[in-house]
Amino acid sequence: MSTRPRRKQSRNKGGHRLFAAVYDRMSSRPGRGESGARADTAGGCRGRTLEIGFGPGANWRFLPPGVDYVGIEPDPWMRAHARRHMAESKLDLDLRDGDGQALDFSDGSFDTVLATLVLCTIPDPDLALREIRRVLAAGGELRFWEHVRPHGRVTGRLADLVSGPWARLGAGCRPSRDTLEAIREADFEVVSLRRMKVGPLPAIVGVARPVVGGPAGGGA
Repeated sequence: MSTRPRRKQSRNKGGHRLFAAVYDRMSSRPGRGESGARADTAGGCRGRTLEIGFGPGANWRFLPPGVDYVGIEPDPWMRAHARRHMAESKLDLDLRDGDGQALDFSDGSFDTVLATLVLCTIPDPDLALREIRRVLAAGGELRFWEHVRPHGRVTGRLADLVSGPWARLGAGCRPSRDTLEAIREADFEVVSLRRMKVGPLPAIVGVARPVVGGPAGGGA
C-alpha cells in the first residue's frame, strides 16, 4: 500500500482572479502552435483520463469521443470559467477541486494523465509526478505540454533570474524548471517528445510511461 504524501499548499489559496480571466481569453483564441500542442496531448487520451489543472477547459475540444474524463483544478476562478464553458458546450464532465500533489484517487486508477502548462506552476512538481505515477494503471501514459528551462547558458540564467517575478505575474508559473528531467527522475520513460515555443519560452510536448518495475508509491 502506498503512502499518501503531505500536501504542499499554494501560497494563494483564494486563486488568481485576474490571471484566470486573462488566461481564459487567451486560450479561447489559440494560435496554431498551441492548438497543435493540445491536439497532440489531449487528442491521444484514452480510457479513464485524469487532467491535472484543467484551467478554463481549453483541452476539452481535443478529447477523443468515449474518454472517461475526470479533471481537478485548485483555482476557484479557473473552475468558474470552466464550468461556464462546460454549460455552454453542453458537456457533462467530472470537475473537482483538487491538488496534483495529493491526488485523492486509488493506485492505478487511470489509463491517462493529462498535464498541460501545469507542472511549471505546481509548488512541488516532483511530488506531483510521483502522485501521477501512482494513479496510472500498468501501461498508462502521462501526456504533457510544459514549459522548460532554456538550454543556452545566457538564456538559462535569464530564466532563473526572471522566474520569481514571472511566477508572481503568472499564477506561480516558473520558466526555470527542468521538467523533462523531473519526468525522467520520477521513473517515467519518455516515448515521444518534440520541442516548441510558448511565446518567448521553450516548451516540450510528449508522452511518458511508467518504467516497468519502478516504484509506484507516492512516497512520504
